[in-house]
Amino acid sequence: MLRFIGRRLGFVALTLLLASLIIFVATEVLPGDVATEVLGRFATQEAKQALRKELGLNRPLAVQYGDWLSHFVRGNWGTSISTQTGVRGLVLERVRNSAILAGTAMLFYVPLGILFGLIAALRRRSWIDNLLSISSLSFIGLPEFVIALVLLTVFSIRLGWLPSQSAIDPQAGLLQNIQELILPAATIALGELAYVLRMTRASTVEVLRADYVRTASLKGLPPRKVLFTHVLRNALLPTVTVVAIGVGWLIGGMIVTESIFAYPGVGRLLLFAIQHRDVPLVQASALIIVAIFCLANLVADIVYALLNPRIRYG
Repeated sequence: MLRFIGRRLGFVALTLLLASLIIFVATEVLPGDVATEVLGRFATQEAKQALRKELGLNRPLAVQYGDWLSHFVRGNWGTSISTQTGVRGLVLERVRNSAILAGTAMLFYVPLGILFGLIAALRRRSWIDNLLSISSLSFIGLPEFVIALVLLTVFSIRLGWLPSQSAIDPQAGLLQNIQELILPAATIALGELAYVLRMTRASTVEVLRADYVRTASLKGLPPRKVLFTHVLRNALLPTVTVVAIGVGWLIGGMIVTESIFAYPGVGRLLLFAIQHRDVPLVQASALIIVAIFCLANLVADIVYALLNPRIRYG
């Protein structure tokens, strides 16, 4: 098992290295000039050249990349150009906020998606199955901003039950911020729930047709034991992968959702950094998002190997 995890960690490290190179090159080709963005359009060329020298922008790109990566690994992520604050503290605070939002959304859509998928598979070709299938397909086709606007119109503008903005208090706990989290979490959850439901239903239907499930039923095992011992363990294998891959889609959806609801998360921070051409902030935010995605897939590989005895750790 340790060897299996070690190999996966090696792939994660290689992925992060390649991602850091791509992110660094991408930030170098962003339109605009950092010195002009900081000093303004009317700054003199001498002032701009002095700032570029101070920031190290006049050095070769390979040297800049090596210095940035070595400093990043040691925890020195630089200073934000637009806010003049430490990048590391700012990014980690926003990552915490995004983790709270993502965790709240996953508490909704993962259990409900598995539950509804099992119900649809066990009642396949019934009106329940048709209703769940049509509903899930409807939400799959809707972008996050459409779901957000519908929820805002109904629950904030028309009913007035929930706030339209989700500017949470970072010092408060989850329960104190629960009202601000409901609408953005529901926006993310409704889209992701459909994927989990569809995959759980498809994999469960396939497992129910397997010979070992029929054999267990013919042996006289109770239906509940057959479901939890033979069906559920194998049916959840593709769902685990979908949930892990969904972390990437979750991050993409959070950028849109956080912007609509003014939620102080890492997705909105990345958008702010790109708009202001804040290179250190863009680099750190983007690399942290890639790291989160890689770690989610690592956890999925480990869970998949634990659930499926046919996977060899070596």
